[in-house]
Amino acid sequence: MTKASEFRDMSDEQLGVTLREIEQNIFRMRLQSVTERLEAPTEIRKAKRDIARIKTIVRQRELAQASPQT
Repeated sequence: MTKASEFRDMSDEQLGVTLREIEQNIFRMRLQSVTERLEAPTEIRKAKRDIARIKTIVRQRELAQASPQT
């Protein structure tokens, strides 16, 4: 699990790449949980939280660009 501050230090492109990697990793973990024994079931939950953190940071950046700074 990565801290939100580490995600904030990333550029938008890096966040997009990281998001895709985490989503692919979740897909693989779900397949493992169905077909064979998943070693650490909590990893799926941690990955989902990382996805939420990334999407939150992206949305905050979008709102910051859209709102006029005074």
